[in-house]
Amino acid sequence: MDLCLTIKGVSFLLQTGLGILGNTVVLLAYAHIIYTEPKLLPVDMILCHLAFANLMLLLTRCIPQTMTVFGLKDLLNDPGCKVVIYAYRIGRALSVCITCMLSVFQAVTIAPAGPHLSRLKPALPSLVLPTFAGLWLLNMAVCIAAPFFSMAPRNGTVPAFTLNLGFCHVDFRDSLSYVINGVAVSGRDFAFVALMVGSSGYILLLLHRHSHQVRGIRRSQGGAETRAAKTVVTLVVLYVVFFGIDNVIWIYMLTVPKVSPVVADMRVFFSSCYASLSPYFIISSNKKVKAKIVCAAEQDQPSVDTQESNDK
Repeated sequence: MDLCLTIKGVSFLLQTGLGILGNTVVLLAYAHIIYTEPKLLPVDMILCHLAFANLMLLLTRCIPQTMTVFGLKDLLNDPGCKVVIYAYRIGRALSVCITCMLSVFQAVTIAPAGPHLSRLKPALPSLVLPTFAGLWLLNMAVCIAAPFFSMAPRNGTVPAFTLNLGFCHVDFRDSLSYVINGVAVSGRDFAFVALMVGSSGYILLLLHRHSHQVRGIRRSQGGAETRAAKTVVTLVVLYVVFFGIDNVIWIYMLTVPKVSPVVADMRVFFSSCYASLSPYFIISSNKKVKAKIVCAAEQDQPSVDTQESNDK
C-alpha cells in the first residue's frame, strides 16, 4: 500500500470512527434525557434526530468507503448496493434538511412575539414530529431514483455517466438522467441551505441587537435560548462550509462523463465532515448532553477507584 493510499485510508478511518462515536454518544445522552424528563424541547428533539441522520450517513457510506480504500472487494451485491445507496442518500438529505429545520425553529423561538408568532410559538413542540415525517417522505421520494441506478462493480472499465463509489457503481445510462438526478439533488440542497442561511442571518441579527438577552423571551430563559441560538448558527456555518466544498466537486463531476475515483473520494470525505464534527459541537455547547456525559463518567469513576483499592 503506497503512502497516498495509506493517508486516504487513515483519514477515512479516523473520520468514520470519530463520527460514529460522537453521534452515538449524543443519541445515548438524549435517550437518557428522554427517560428522565417528561418531554424534550423542540431544539433537543431536532438535535437528537440530526445525530441519528448523521449516524445513518456514516454507517452507510463511510464504513464501506473505508473498507474499499483498504483493499476489501466485493463488499455488496446488486440488492445490497441499492439498499445502502438509497439509505445513504436519505441520510445525507436528512442531514441538510434537519439542520435547516433546526435553524428555522430556533429563529421562530427567539423572534419577537407578533400577531402570528404568538400563535405559532406554543405550537412548535407539536409541529416537530409532523415535520420529521414530512422530511422523510420528501427525501424518500426525491432519492427514489438512486436504487434503480445502483449496482455492484463489474469487471472491466467503468461506463460513462457512472459514479464510481468503489464499493458500488451508480450507472445513469445516459447524460440526461445523469444531469436530471444531479439537478434534482442539488436544487433540493441549495433550497434548504438558502433557507437555513436566511434564518441563521436573522438569528445573528437578533443576537446583535439584544446582546445577551433576546427581546420576547422571559429573562429566566434568555441565557439558555442565546446559547442554543449560537449553537445553531455554529452548526449552520459548519454545514455551509463543507456543503460549498462538496458542491464545487459535485458540479465538476456533472461536467465530465467519467469521474476519477480520487475525485469521488474527496467528495465523500468533505461531504461527511459535517456528520463527523457536528456531534462534538453539540456535546460542547449543549448543557444537557454535556451533563449526562459527565454524570456517566463520574458514575464509572468509583468502580475504577474501588478496583485500584482492591489491587493495593
